[in-house]
Amino acid sequence: MRILMMIAAGASVLTLGGCEGMSPESRTVAGVAGGAAAGLITAEALGASNEWRLIAALAGAAAGTVVAQNTATENCAYSRGDGTYYTAPCP
Repeated sequence: MRILMMIAAGASVLTLGGCEGMSPESRTVAGVAGGAAAGLITAEALGASNEWRLIAALAGAAAGTVVAQNTATENCAYSRGDGTYYTAPCP
């Protein structure tokens, strides 16, 4: 069962690549939904408690939003190591 859930989590992350040609708002919504689903499925696969499942879903939604916005702008944020960040084209 855990292997099936891990496969589902991986598939939900890969679907973000299908966001080409979407509006920025639609891309963000898809990122939030896909990230939250991936976080929840991963927490379920690891046998987490209900509180950790909620935290994993919220963290996944945040990560999905960042990925969706970075793919929309084609810029990524990079840390300088001193607590500041800069943006540059994604690799």
